[in-house]
Amino acid sequence: METAEDKKVIELIEEAVDKGATTVEEIHRDIANLPLSMLERAGLLEGTTEKVRSLQDASIGAVYDVIRNVNHKVTNLAGDILSRKKKS
Repeated sequence: METAEDKKVIELIEEAVDKGATTVEEIHRDIANLPLSMLERAGLLEGTTEKVRSLQDASIGAVYDVIRNVNHKVTNLAGDILSRKKKS
């Protein structure tokens, strides 16, 4: 069984990765939005800006959702490994 200390370390790492992924996702969205904003101001994406932005947001969101999902699975795996190690 994993100790309370092990659990705290695992939770700390999981939270750090989740927060890091969220921060990078926000930066990614801001950077990806720059060319769309410029094209929109120039009138080159009239009528399609919202569709493009929606597709872009969905794509970016999906990538970071996968990262957070993998993080949670790795965290669970780490807990399982620590539990098995303590039993041995």
